[in-house]
Amino acid sequence: MVVVKAGADGDLTCGGAPMVALDDDAAAAAEVDPSFADGTLMGKRYTNADGSIELLCTKPGAGSLALDGTALEIKSAKPLPASD
Repeated sequence: MVVVKAGADGDLTCGGAPMVALDDDAAAAAEVDPSFADGTLMGKRYTNADGSIELLCTKPGAGSLALDGTALEIKSAKPLPASD
């Protein structure tokens, strides 16, 4: 993950496990919690309801992202203005 915007405090999790550095041994030992198993898609941005945090997924996986237990959603693209 790449942090695009970090304006929120809280526990960031993936698959129900705390986010840690890639070289941390806890990353390899983590199991995906079934309630946080919606997955992440490469190249998609994930954000919370108020837009205070935004993450860019650089590697897809089975775990879904959450901040303080609330799932992050895929950020939708801004509509382009009509050129009538």
